[in-house]
Amino acid sequence: MENNVIMLKKEQRSELEQFVKTGVRSVRLVTRAKVILALDRSDKKEHLRITRISEQLGIARQNIYAIQKDFLAAESVEAFLKRKKRETPPVAAKVTGDVEAHIIALACTEAPPGYARWTLKLLSLKSVELNFIDSISPKTVERLLKKRSISLI
Repeated sequence: MENNVIMLKKEQRSELEQFVKTGVRSVRLVTRAKVILALDRSDKKEHLRITRISEQLGIARQNIYAIQKDFLAAESVEAFLKRKKRETPPVAAKVTGDVEAHIIALACTEAPPGYARWTLKLLSLKSVELNFIDSISPKTVERLLKKRSISLI
């Protein structure tokens, strides 16, 4: 368990203390910094126990272990305190470039018989009918056309 000991250098400790004390930051990131400061064994004979840190900060012991592991794996204090960017969105985009191209092409054609022009609702219904996409709302069609500066008027 000794390889999980956190011994901060003066600069690292100073950086973490500044992070906690100044600026408007995410509570999650400030808590992570506080955990590392509490786990630090440099210049101390006694350090806080995991259970005590858990009680003081109001987080689960398992979270403390995870934070400790993240800190030890991080390249620097700065890297540890940055939020990781998501690689993929939480939900994949329904409208792909191919679907977008089909809808734009459809909007550029003549309106169906009985209609003077394409409406957003007509475009969304026709897109589903022609199997461009499973379902699409008129609002999504509107955003798509607006993004490409295409007007139905």
